[in-house]
Amino acid sequence: MQTETETQAPSGANDFDFLIGSWNVANRRLEQRWVGSDAWDEFPGTNEVAALVDGIGNLEQMRFPTKGWSGITLRLFDRKHQEWSLYWANSRDGVLFPPVVGRFTGARGEFYGDDTDDGKPVRVRFTWHNAGPAQCRWEQAFSVDGGATWETNWTMDFTRADA
Repeated sequence: MQTETETQAPSGANDFDFLIGSWNVANRRLEQRWVGSDAWDEFPGTNEVAALVDGIGNLEQMRFPTKGWSGITLRLFDRKHQEWSLYWANSRDGVLFPPVVGRFTGARGEFYGDDTDDGKPVRVRFTWHNAGPAQCRWEQAFSVDGGATWETNWTMDFTRADA
């Protein structure tokens, strides 16, 4: 028999529920990082997100048809720490990248982690903006100075495809 605590979603566990479903995605990736560039590569994507593990996780599958590769994001909610861990992998190399970890405050989520970019250690920030049931936005930024300054290098504008 489940207790009341086991049957209720913990605070924050539903933060990514807005993302469940199908999306069309307008991508913008910075063509060159770390040189002050403002030239962006723009390309389409499609996205499918399904809930996992009784709602405390989800799996996102992205396709970039003009790029010839795809990717997945696994999101898991840590009940004890009341925060999300987001893991990314793509079909180009098949490597699961280190997670970014964080939480939502209202309609904005911020997630941080450590990684490398062309062999250089970087701090990574993912920002999610939940703009309602039919649209949302994701941004990726890197910092080489421990988070004092950030360079946004990829944005995705999501529009609901299954509305």
